[in-house]
Amino acid sequence: MRSSNAKVVVVFADEGEMTPFLRDYMTQNITGIQWVASEALVTASVFSGREYYPYLRGTIGFGIRKGHISTLGDFLQTVSPQRYPDNVLVHELWESLYGCSPFPSSVTQMPPCSGQESLLEQHSAYMNTSSPRVAYNVYKAVYAIAHSLHNLILCQPGRGPFRNNSCAQSNNIHPWQLQHYLQEVNFQIGGEEVDFDAKGDSVPYYDIINWQRGTEGNIEFVNVGLFDGTKAVGEELLIQEDRIMWAGHQSEVPVSVCSASCLPGSRKAVRRGEPICCFDCVPCDSGKISNQTNSVDCAICPEDFWSNNDRTACISKKVEYLTFDSLGIALTVMSVVGACFTLAVCGVFFCHRHTAIVRVNNSELSFFILFALTLCFLCSLLFIGKPTYWSCMLRHTAFSITFSLCISCILGKTLVVLAAFTATRPGHNIMKWLGPKQQRTIISSCTLVQVVICAAWLIDVPPFPSRNTQYEHSKIILECSVGSSLAFWCVLGYIGLQACLCFVLAFLARKLPGNFNEAKFITFSMLIFCAVWLAFIPAYISSPGNYADAVESFAILASSFGLLFCLFAPKSYIILLKSEKNTKQHLMGKEKK
Repeated sequence: MRSSNAKVVVVFADEGEMTPFLRDYMTQNITGIQWVASEALVTASVFSGREYYPYLRGTIGFGIRKGHISTLGDFLQTVSPQRYPDNVLVHELWESLYGCSPFPSSVTQMPPCSGQESLLEQHSAYMNTSSPRVAYNVYKAVYAIAHSLHNLILCQPGRGPFRNNSCAQSNNIHPWQLQHYLQEVNFQIGGEEVDFDAKGDSVPYYDIINWQRGTEGNIEFVNVGLFDGTKAVGEELLIQEDRIMWAGHQSEVPVSVCSASCLPGSRKAVRRGEPICCFDCVPCDSGKISNQTNSVDCAICPEDFWSNNDRTACISKKVEYLTFDSLGIALTVMSVVGACFTLAVCGVFFCHRHTAIVRVNNSELSFFILFALTLCFLCSLLFIGKPTYWSCMLRHTAFSITFSLCISCILGKTLVVLAAFTATRPGHNIMKWLGPKQQRTIISSCTLVQVVICAAWLIDVPPFPSRNTQYEHSKIILECSVGSSLAFWCVLGYIGLQACLCFVLAFLARKLPGNFNEAKFITFSMLIFCAVWLAFIPAYISSPGNYADAVESFAILASSFGLLFCLFAPKSYIILLKSEKNTKQHLMGKEKK
């Protein structure tokens, strides 16, 4: 409070306590301080002199409401120690006004005075009865007692407020009986209503007083507002801001803060070693908010909500999944185009099913492969859209079974190619073990293994939709949890095992004779297939939510396109554009030169 850096000083003191305190400020010549005074001080006329104005100007505070007592001035003019010799208060008034005692004693140690002294001009502040404050409150209190006694005396027996409807005895009034009437008293004096609530408290009326410079350079007490307890809540205080004069002749409210208020979206952080009013405003962390000024802490948003950019409110988290946006549409178009290409190739092969290139390369297996590739292209559509219980189960199982069927057919075709050229050597009769029936058995058996793995996966711990809130806290990523990671990698591992076996067999048969040795194309297709899925593993592991689904969908489409073009593009080229090469002699390398 004594800091020279203070701009506003709040004082709870009477004039006796304030005098030595004010002297310190006057000695140090500290001016420009905005004083906020208590009720006991704000109406203290002892500080209205010119010498106090430079230090106390602009003081503001609540004061007891003043009123007019018409006969008070005449009464005070008649007051003297001679007329009231036994009144101690009169003695104290004379000692305060004149510095002497009308009845000297060894206790007072003051010079004697006659008691007939005339009122001096310098004491006019004490004798100003035009608008008293404390005396007006006493005046109202006397009237309240008078009204209470009046109502008590007018009580009619049998209609009283006490036990058995009795009344108080006028010659023997108990304090509690008078208190009962005092709490129920209600009257008006000078246009002001006087009554008491259930707790015995009177209705509060206060003037808001501002100390301003008078015409003679002294301090004048100017009413700049009112507090009326009879008004509705929030309307009790009425302030005329344009009438207030603050310290330093300013019309603007002085600022007395070490730190500006922290706006919503931030919190207060107290500076170590400094007063509690000195703090820094720290923005709330992501996921936390503060919607009040000068918040001490930031509140954490609920699980499904996140803070807005201003950190002032919690908003619903954005829900993300692989939907039909630009990425989803691109994958959908690729899937549909791939399926259409496959069906077109299937149509070409069906129309030319009696030609040499279709019959030599085992038309039945070719149609099986085209059917499986069509399903592979369409499987990628299961990864687009909001995950559900059924779509999650179908995603991985459908693509794994269709790919296993496709690779099994290619493996069967590779075995047939390898066996066909090996059978031309003397002493080899391997083709009898790889007839159409045996080929179907190989394909069915290899695919059945994958079906069993998927069935066990679905029975034990099937995939299910989940909400990922850990990767990015401001979003909810809807994804399909694989359920059992072991089953998921077993499914991919089995497809990889089939592809590797097919690659090895095709690689061994790549140099066999013939103008159209399909083993070369199978080798290249398996090389692309393995490269795609080897690149898929790290990309899948490092991709979150909808991007993981997009990576898996892209891997399915890329490997399917690789198999389609490597296996069937050369054949379609010969069928459609090089029909002269679509003969058995040319394909077997026995064409006449």
